[in-house]
This record gives sequence, structure tokens and C-alpha cells, in this order.
Amino acid sequence: MNTGVKITVFAAALAATFGTAYGVGAAIDPAAGDQDPAAHAKHDRPAPSGHANATPAGLQISEAGYTLDLKTPRVTAGEESELRFAIRDQDGHQVTSFRREHGKELHLILASRDLVTYRHLHPTRAADGTWSTPVDLPAAGTYRVFADFTPDAEDATNLTLGADLAASGAYKAAALPEPAATTTIDGYTVTLNGALRPGKADELTLSISRDGRPVTDLEPYLGAYGHLVALRSGDLAYLHVHPNGEPGDGTTKPGPGISFTATAPSAGTYRLFLDFKHNGTVRTAAFTVHTGKSTPADAPKPATGEEHTDSNHQH
Repeated sequence: MNTGVKITVFAAALAATFGTAYGVGAAIDPAAGDQDPAAHAKHDRPAPSGHANATPAGLQISEAGYTLDLKTPRVTAGEESELRFAIRDQDGHQVTSFRREHGKELHLILASRDLVTYRHLHPTRAADGTWSTPVDLPAAGTYRVFADFTPDAEDATNLTLGADLAASGAYKAAALPEPAATTTIDGYTVTLNGALRPGKADELTLSISRDGRPVTDLEPYLGAYGHLVALRSGDLAYLHVHPNGEPGDGTTKPGPGISFTATAPSAGTYRLFLDFKHNGTVRTAAFTVHTGKSTPADAPKPATGEEHTDSNHQH
């Protein structure tokens, strides 16, 4: 079964599709060869019993006997802090053995409740199972931490657990950018084609160009030419989608288009973050998407210039 089919199968669990249009920060990825294409099959988790009303990923701090223990529940905005956490099993022990997926034992996503700040982090694990990573959050407010992992245990499935993180300081809420069909980041233009519809799997294609020319030499990043993380506005339900195809499968080209299959669980506003790698640098483009009955006011509008969202990667 190819990746696109698997994503469609568990699309009922895509109770986490979202989007918001704006560019994001860049970071150098030193691990150019860090990829594990075979991990896609393990990462795409079907909904329990195939029901669309299954609890979306990332909304629970505990699931399937595992708990996210956020040891750093508060940080100070504008200052670098060490974020520490652990995954505990049903007996309360810190888990020290994980399956590697997309080259990593655990992926950490951090997003502000207003969806303006986004971080894709790869923390390090100590021998006792404590994970840590430096974070520097630009604004005060509430953030959501998502730990995406698969325990190295018999019959274990991929899990995404979530917990709230508070950043102290003067708080000012930010509004989501309006939907747009294109966004720019560091001179790259990313165009979104396709639509999210509640209860129906649809293909989304994100095409990348630079200086008016299609980018056809995207580099593998964590085993794929692109990664898509989706958060639903309001509750930040989480979904980590993977592309339809992977490097080396004989059919998937390194750009300019990267396609995904996704389903919106309900009408509403969603935000899509696309990670892609070119010339040794990982960049993130983001889109705001409305689902449900479309109206002219909901239709994406052409981007008027380079938009900005606070986002970065750490490896």
C-alpha cells in the first residue's frame, strides 16, 4: 500500500487538518542524509475502528498507556530556556527505547495558541529518558507542545501527545493571516492547489518556485521531499501528514510539486505548515485554509507580498 493510500485510510483520524498562509524562518540542516523512507508506513496511524469521531491526535496528554511529562511547564518569553520532558509508560517509568521514524526517535512540534509561532524541533534524549532542547519563544502566551513518537514495544503504534506550555511576559494576541493561494519565504514562492473538505479525502499539491522558475531539485528531508503538519484553529488538534510518494521510489520527482492526501474532520479554519529543503536549508511555508461550504469571501486571495510567521527548525 503506498503512502497516499495509507493516508487516505486513516483520513478519518485527520481530525487535525488546518492551515495559515505565511512564510517562516530558515535553519541549516546538517544531516542531509538523515532519512528513513520506510518509516512512513509506521507513522501513518489509522483511526481506532475507522470512526471519524476518534479523538484527534495531540489533544491528550496520555494515550495507550503513555503520558507526556512536561518537566518545564513555564518559560520566559524573549529568553532562551531549556525545555525538558519525558515519555512515561503505564507504570510511571520514563521510556528509553523508541523506534526511529524519519531518522529521529521523536519529533517535537511547538505552536502558539494563535498559530503565529511554530517550531519543529528535534530534542536530544539522556540515558534516563529525559528529553531536552533549547527554546526561545518571541511572545508571551500559551503554547502547545506535541511529542510525535513510537515506543519500541510490541504492538506499539505511533502516538502524538500534547501538553500546554506557558510563556510569561506582556501578552498581545495576534490575528491569523487571511487565506491565500500563495506565500513567499526567503525568495521562494509556494503555491497551494486543492482544497480541504470535511469528511472527504482530497489531494493537496504545494508547488515551489524561485525567481519565477520551478524548483526541480528539492532535497530529501527526513526521508521525504516535504512534510506537512496541520493544526486545527481553536483546539490545535494535530496531524502530521506525509507526501504521496518518497525519494527513490522510481516515480516521485524532487519538485516542483509535493502532493499530500488529507481530510478535514469538520468545517472550520485550519493551518498548514510545509517543511521543504533546498540548497541545504530547511524552510517552512504556511497557509490558512477554511473548510466547509465555500463562499466568495472564503476563497484564497493572491498574496500581496512576503508574509512572515515566527518559525524555525532545530536539528
